[in-house]
Amino acid sequence: MFLGMDDTDSPDGMCTTYLGAMLAENLRRAGYTVGEMRLVRLNPNVVWKTRGNAAVCLEISGGTPEEIFDSACRLIEEFAEFGCENTNPGIVVVNERPNPAFYYQALQRFCTIEETIQRLDAIGALYRGYKCGRGLIGALAAVSSVLPDATYELLAYRSPERFGTQREIVAESFFASAAATFPHTWDTVDPTAGTVVCVPHGKDPVLYGIRGESPEWVKTSAEMVQSEPPILTQIWRTNQGTDAHLLDYDGEPQEGLSYRMDGVVAGNPVTTCGGHVHFTFKPDAGEPLLTVFAFEPTKEFRHIVRMLRSGDRLTLCGSWKKNSLHLEKFRVNDLSDEQIRASPKCPLCGGRMTSAGRGKGYKCRTCSGRIREVATVPRKISVGWYEVPPNARRHLAKPVVRIHEPQHLQGGQNG
Repeated sequence: MFLGMDDTDSPDGMCTTYLGAMLAENLRRAGYTVGEMRLVRLNPNVVWKTRGNAAVCLEISGGTPEEIFDSACRLIEEFAEFGCENTNPGIVVVNERPNPAFYYQALQRFCTIEETIQRLDAIGALYRGYKCGRGLIGALAAVSSVLPDATYELLAYRSPERFGTQREIVAESFFASAAATFPHTWDTVDPTAGTVVCVPHGKDPVLYGIRGESPEWVKTSAEMVQSEPPILTQIWRTNQGTDAHLLDYDGEPQEGLSYRMDGVVAGNPVTTCGGHVHFTFKPDAGEPLLTVFAFEPTKEFRHIVRMLRSGDRLTLCGSWKKNSLHLEKFRVNDLSDEQIRASPKCPLCGGRMTSAGRGKGYKCRTCSGRIREVATVPRKISVGWYEVPPNARRHLAKPVVRIHEPQHLQGGQNG
């Protein structure tokens, strides 16, 4: 059977994965068998998310659905952040995985509480929603999930008496661990910024989270880090770092959806107040020109965006919000020529040359010498992928290290 759980946390504390790990420990001690444990990220653009919009799913053998359901309800009622207005937990138990269509809807689009309850009733699920019951959406999506591409995260949790206090870590050990296990793990640190990325700063129970391609690699990496002793660790199978949230762009952007699109730069990048960078883009699909933004928190990534020029062919990945595409990463597929703006010197007499007309080269003011070719300068950007730094990356966004083709990593890499 499968148990899904969501929306037990708040911006100030708790974590649904922590409750899932606690529940797994309780069930094992009671004689149940707990199999695969999934951490499932859903649409990152939903406005009602608390932090990372994650739900969990536990595969359980032994006992009855009612026993499992009651155990989960007791745990949530004891530990969930009910005092937060936006915390609305949900629990779902099913004997078989439902059709994945609901998972994909919650991952790439939006779901309502009403349609979720209709679906739960239709499949005969055991479920309970607290307060407005919004957590039922994530809980049903988690038990319905399919992971054709999967990554893993080892989450270490703090002792309750340490919640809300500064985490005790040896930063150098995280850099050493990242260097030793890259590219099999990623987003542990940001070498460019010199920061540890995998250690949160809030009051939640998570001590650190190591992400990687297999349970073995995240375990190896975690064994190399030095920190306060965790009270509990759990390796989760996840859809993080897979780009599972991206839809192929069809020509009509919709608010809150995330896209992968091909097209051409239609206007050189501009830097606005606050350090944000934007440019105009003409997608292959659809008529309208789109505005694309790289925001200030993406730091060095903006410097790469500024190197783009009209005519460059790109593949963009990002979310459509407030009438613009918020860039997660892009691939340069082909570069346009960048022409010299200053008039060149005459190769015959050394005098200054002037334009002979659009596309006709240059002519010398002194000796009337001509050059036919319009001079170009080397571009400072190459064909390949470019991405935001680790501390600005969304959970679902696939890091370039997982894209198996010649790469140009920008914005920091793990190792």
